Amino acid sequence: MTWLVIGLLLWSGLHFVPGLARGFRGALIDRVGEKTYSGVFAVGVVVSIVLMVVGWRSAVQWNVYEPPLWGRPVGILFILIAFLLFGFAKAKTNVKRFIRHPQLTGLIAWAVGHLLANGDNLSLLLFGGLGLWALIEMPLINRREGAWQKPDRVPVAAEIRPILIGVAIFAAFFAAHSYLFGVSPIP
Repeated sequence: MTWLVIGLLLWSGLHFVPGLARGFRGALIDRVGEKTYSGVFAVGVVVSIVLMVVGWRSAVQWNVYEPPLWGRPVGILFILIAFLLFGFAKAKTNVKRFIRHPQLTGLIAWAVGHLLANGDNLSLLLFGGLGLWALIEMPLINRREGAWQKPDRVPVAAEIRPILIGVAIFAAFFAAHSYLFGVSPIP
């Protein structure tokens, strides 16, 4: 479980630097250059994910709470919403007129969905930790970027492609979940 915690802390620390340590980040970029900084950041993110996976797979799992009977089906709905929000994050859609951070909001929905379906220590740590990180990250980004400039309206047809992509990726992960993560999303 130690590697899981270290992975979560590394992930959070790397992502908090732009919001909490702008001067440090700027000085580092001035010293090593934007490309090197971005490369080190990317490698750090990959290492943090690897540490989380290794930590998850090597830790002893125990039940912390009993998820409600409705937790799994509602959790699956939250995860579908998460994938839709992930699809909206990089596209020009009207969703961005209502949600400033669709990707982070999607990550929170993904975390809540998993916590509704799973009551073990590892789920609580991983999904709760990443969800908490996303909640903290949003106001940090808001402070760094200033007032929210809502994007202009786009045609409703612009929503179709991100929806289809989100549903397709959700379906692929749902179908492959047992193979990828060793747990069936269907009880």
